Parts: sequence; structure tokens; C-alpha cells
Amino acid sequence: MELRQLRYFVAVAQELSYARAAERLRIAGPSLSQQIKALERDLGTRLFDRDRRTVRLTAAGQALLPRTKALLDHADELRRTAKGLARSQPVRLGYVNWRPAGLEERAAGVAQLLVDAWVLPSHAQAARVVDGGLDLAICWVPVTTLRQDRLAARLLGADRLYAISTGTSGEPVRARDTVVLIDADEASWSSWNRWALAMAAETGARVEHVPEGGVTGEAFFGHVRRLGRPVVNNPKSQTAPVPPDLVARPIHRPSPYWTWSLVSRGDEPRPAVRAVVEALTRSVDRTCLDDPNAWLSPEDPHKPGETADPHKPSETADPHKPVETADPHKPGETADPNEPG
Repeated sequence: MELRQLRYFVAVAQELSYARAAERLRIAGPSLSQQIKALERDLGTRLFDRDRRTVRLTAAGQALLPRTKALLDHADELRRTAKGLARSQPVRLGYVNWRPAGLEERAAGVAQLLVDAWVLPSHAQAARVVDGGLDLAICWVPVTTLRQDRLAARLLGADRLYAISTGTSGEPVRARDTVVLIDADEASWSSWNRWALAMAAETGARVEHVPEGGVTGEAFFGHVRRLGRPVVNNPKSQTAPVPPDLVARPIHRPSPYWTWSLVSRGDEPRPAVRAVVEALTRSVDRTCLDDPNAWLSPEDPHKPGETADPHKPSETADPHKPVETADPHKPGETADPNEPG
């Protein structure tokens, strides 16, 4: 038997009319009659005596009615308790290396936000959302992952990537004249490698495979010196100081962007989680990504025309709201330290 069948039983018992009970329950009369018959079969007894004019409770129906009402009251109380627990449970958020300032304050009005200290690569954080280890993750995520794992993604920030080069010239460099590094540690750098290979394929940038850990830190700067060509800086190194013998150069024609998504489960049942998503993303503008000179990976869920969140239709960007930047040294500006936004 089902709770809805018990509710139907109580409604008919109170109305002593199938027609009035069906109207009250907003279901068709024949459907209500079928459900009562199914309940009677499950219970092994008749609940009503019915003729063309009257409906009466049987002795079994009279005996079961108060117990059924009590059972439904307990079920309603259980549902209310569960909803209260869901609201009181913190919303767990993980990230890779960047997160906007003041996340907890921005979410405070709708839920308690617990920022997880376990920093992992993008693909690993997205997987934790899928398996329930996190409610939300700030990461780069391809459209294929969203579809396969039934995830949703809202734009939270965007890095305009730049190149690090030998010499002293800070002049812009064309994307096809840059080098992208592919790290041998696929487990840690699979998202970056995927993005970098796509950039090389679409812009003509040169691909250079390097040993584990070579795409960031001092090893990265060593590869720049060795190659003698502008090398695309990855998002994890956006805020790292540039050594005095190297220079940062804007990339154009096109300008590559790395996006940060706020990833959640597409069928997320908790209102608190959905409310946090709204609170954290409602002021994010994507104007820079709609620039014809901007390059996004063909797998990026925030490419113009993509729908990354099944619960949210495409919106028109508000030009009066600054884009959320992932460079803490220049809030509200491009991630390129040599070119104003």
C-alpha cells in the first residue's frame, strides 16, 4: 500500500462521497475508485459499503480510520522533520585553487556554507559532487561530464590567460605563436591537458609535453627559458610573481579564457543547495566571454549558446555588473597584469 492510498481512504471516509473526495483530492473519480479497491485488496478487507446513492464505512473501515489518520500524521511530522534537518545541514563546497572572496558571507542569508579544505583537481572535485562527497564544487568542467554525470554548472568566474616569455617586450602575442605545456601527470592535470590540447588544435599553438609538475611553479619558468617562446600560463599560476628575467604578455587573436563553474547535481533535491547556487552566481556577468576575440574550449559549458544548467534559461548579461575575476591582485579587471580590462 502507499501513503497516497491511505490519504484517499481518509478523504472518502470524511466526505462519504467519491465525487466530493475526488474533487477535494483533484483526481478523476474512476482513478480514486481504483485506488480504493487496490487498497482494499492489499488490506484484505472492504473499507466501504457503496450503492448508487450512499457511501458508508464498513466495520473494518471504522476501526482502521483513526489508526490511518494517526499514521498519516506521523508521516507528515517525519517529512517536516526531514525538511528541517535538510535546512540545518551545511552546504559543502570544494574548490581547486581559486574561489571568490566572501563566499560564506554571500551565502549566509540562505544556508551555512562549509568550504572543504581538501583541495583537488577539477575532475576530482566534480566527481565528489557526483558521489555526494560535496554539494558544490568550483572547477573547470567539460560539457560531456555535465551530460554524462547529470550535473549542472553556473559561471562563477573567468581567467583571461596570458603568456610568460623571455626578453623584455610586453607586447601582445598571437595565440598561434604561443606554446602550451602538457603535463605527464594526467591524474593531476587532466583538465588542463584537455583544455591546452583543444587550444592548440583550434589556434595553432605549439604543444610541448613536459615531465610531471612541469606546468606550474619554478619548473614552468624553467621550460619558458628553455623553449625561448611565449608559453601559456595555466590558471593555477595566475597569481604567481613573474621572475625578473621573464615577462608576462597578453595573448590575442584570440584571447584564451579558462572558466570556473559552480557545479551541482542536476537533480539536486535540497532547497538550501539550490539557494546557495543562486546567491553565489546571480551577480556574475559573462560579457567578456561573449567577446568575438575570446576563445573558450569547444567543451566549455559557457560558450555562447551552451546550456550548462537545466534549471536556468540563458540570460542576457548585465553590462553594469563587473565580471567576477579570478585574479585577487586586480579585482574586477582582466587576469592579464599588463593589459587593462
